[in-house]
Amino acid sequence: MNLDTKNEITWCPGCSNFMILNSVKKAIKKSKIKNFTMVTGIGCHAKIFDYLNISGIYGLHGRVLPTMLGIKIGNPKLNVIGFAGDGDTYSEGLSHFISAGRYNSNMTLLVHDNQSFSLTTGQVTPTSQQGFKAKSEPLGNFNTPLNPLKLALSSGITFIARCDSKDIDHTAKIIEQAIKHKGFAFVEIIQTCLIFNKEMNNLSKYTYKVNNSNMKKAIILADKWNYNSKKGKIPIGIIYKEKRKTLEENWPQLKNGR
Repeated sequence: MNLDTKNEITWCPGCSNFMILNSVKKAIKKSKIKNFTMVTGIGCHAKIFDYLNISGIYGLHGRVLPTMLGIKIGNPKLNVIGFAGDGDTYSEGLSHFISAGRYNSNMTLLVHDNQSFSLTTGQVTPTSQQGFKAKSEPLGNFNTPLNPLKLALSSGITFIARCDSKDIDHTAKIIEQAIKHKGFAFVEIIQTCLIFNKEMNNLSKYTYKVNNSNMKKAIILADKWNYNSKKGKIPIGIIYKEKRKTLEENWPQLKNGR
């Protein structure tokens, strides 16, 4: 399977999106699954649409998940993978994120989280740390950052993971498992931005790997890092997973792939 394209890559040299792209290609190839389609949002992450040779839709800001769901309902045989940023997932797209956990459609969402709206010159997002100074917050961000893992757990998402973009092989392994998971899989990928919010770069030395399917432990793991500091340890890997009937299995119209 040739996943390369001839399009010029216009990410900043050294951007961690290069690493995420590499991990995604590795995961798709190793999974040996076919019939992929993708949806992207608006942001630096979304340029992956031009660099990954699978079909899909270059979507709207904050609307990655409803577009994915529409594709999945239209053709349940497709393996739908979404790429979104922390801005459009946890800001404009927050209600879709919560509902995706409740629906449990068989699809995969990868969130590129650099804790800033980097494409539009570094404004604050819901996961930006307190004190982060940006054009939109010249006095510094006063708000407590959202913890997406805790929100994912409370929303009923059946596969929840966090990765470090710099660990390409581990990220590829987790993405492969997310793709193979039957149900809604959410993978948050910690990434650095070379231009904006440099304060939250270099988190790799705080990470440690986990593989968990217990809810009580998952809650503890989600509380290990608050997206606000460089203290303590940051768990990466599978935070939680469970088996539950998917949307497609529950709907008679979709059960047999139409």
